[in-house]
Amino acid sequence: MAFSSTMILPLLLVLLSAFSATSKSVQENFMQCLDANSVHPIPISAFCSQTNSSFTSVLNSTAQNLRYLMPLVPKPEFIFIPVYESHAKSAVICAKRLAIHLRFRSGGHDYEGLSYASEIETPFILIDLIQLRSINVDIDDNSAWVQAGATVGEVYYRISEKSKTHGFPAGLCSSLGIGGHITGGAYGSMMRKYGLGADNVLDARIVDVNGEILDRAAMGEDLFWAIRGGGGASFGVILAWKIKLVAVPETVTVFTVPKTLEQGATKILYRWQQVADKLDDDLFIRVVIQVTKTSQKGKRTVTTAYNALYLGDAERLLQVMDQSFPELGLARKDCIETSWIKSVLYIAGFPSETPPEVLLEGKSLFKNYFKAKSDFVQQPIPETALERLWEMLLEEESPLMIWNPYGGMMANISDSAIPFPHRKGNLFKIQYVTSWYEGSKDATRKHMDWIKGLYDYMSAYVPTSPRGAYVNYRDLDLGMNHKNASYTEASVWGTMYFKGNFRRLVKIKSKVDPGNFFRHEQSIPVVLG
Repeated sequence: MAFSSTMILPLLLVLLSAFSATSKSVQENFMQCLDANSVHPIPISAFCSQTNSSFTSVLNSTAQNLRYLMPLVPKPEFIFIPVYESHAKSAVICAKRLAIHLRFRSGGHDYEGLSYASEIETPFILIDLIQLRSINVDIDDNSAWVQAGATVGEVYYRISEKSKTHGFPAGLCSSLGIGGHITGGAYGSMMRKYGLGADNVLDARIVDVNGEILDRAAMGEDLFWAIRGGGGASFGVILAWKIKLVAVPETVTVFTVPKTLEQGATKILYRWQQVADKLDDDLFIRVVIQVTKTSQKGKRTVTTAYNALYLGDAERLLQVMDQSFPELGLARKDCIETSWIKSVLYIAGFPSETPPEVLLEGKSLFKNYFKAKSDFVQQPIPETALERLWEMLLEEESPLMIWNPYGGMMANISDSAIPFPHRKGNLFKIQYVTSWYEGSKDATRKHMDWIKGLYDYMSAYVPTSPRGAYVNYRDLDLGMNHKNASYTEASVWGTMYFKGNFRRLVKIKSKVDPGNFFRHEQSIPVVLG
């Protein structure tokens, strides 16, 4: 007998009879509660248990870091995939009522796997918002409502369908889930012109700890402030964002100019540090730093690739570069004039001639074992320090650094406008990454030790009171909560992510979720009475 995907919960309860007693208890109780609290019927396809043949593929579908998919890492008891917002509302109600620990994700990088793995608490369940992905663009209003499970690429594509002169200043990686992406800030190639994605949010829909769906008016300005940059999964389940669209010209220009050590990369990068934050606000030049092979057999070098978006035509760009950064030697042949939506594909690393429709696939470009860290730089790193940095990079198999420029609008927005505090005074942000393809303990230890050593070395060249870190590049080395972390314990990592805004985040958390229901290894803690 074939079962329809629309058959609802009662039939699924019968099918659970073969499960173990422990799993059966957790799942049956949860599902019975869902059935009693859901406005919409729940299809069989919305549930995926560990005994389901598709469990691993569903769990792995948007997970990026293979370190958190290893066999010994605790997995969710089951995955619930809401089809309607009311399903997510009911899931929160039932998880709280049954005292089941909850994780939830909208898809994307999640560097430390906090949305689908747990190092502090089991058993737990996962709510995957992948089916909540509608996008409604209103060009006349210069806005769009986007559900949490939609990817950044899908949002960009749907905007471009309606207009060639509208865009949104969010991430450079098109596979990011928009829900969690904005909760941490949302960097992008238009950040110097328009700020972060989180700076351009007009409204939101969130399931709070009481199982209520709140918009901006209902949640109040404190909670609305907290969810735009305060880190994901501390205050509730983001269902949707209302984003403000921004103006883009019909013609933009992109380029990538690589410089190796043999081509004077060190001096050019030192100069970039002095000018990157002072360039025309329409110009974003990041530096992607990797180890590459040379023409000599067995030899490697460091390549610094200047990857850029200019909101204008090539002729004007060349004038700007000639005045501000002639050291790079940008030529007309390096410049590609294109549309904004195609610049998204270019910056994301898609091959030329890739059609924009690829953004609707939402597929990640990579999946491997990796570890990442971040820093914010306020003084140029000296050439001698760069030379030692190159030596360290050449010791590692697949290192990567990305330097994102500041200045422009990023320097004009107050540190406390939203929880993301890293604004004026920063020249650029560094992301450090090492990746590997063997999951053994020895391999993992080797690469983790290397990046920790690199991070320690860089401490001499970045502010340390506190040292800054970007919350969307989660780093559990900075500190980790227990189930009921104290303010003092959590402030070690909290002030690195949020600086002085951390205290306000804790106050809001204590007010809206005093029982600390929404928690993970680096969630905002409550002030225990």
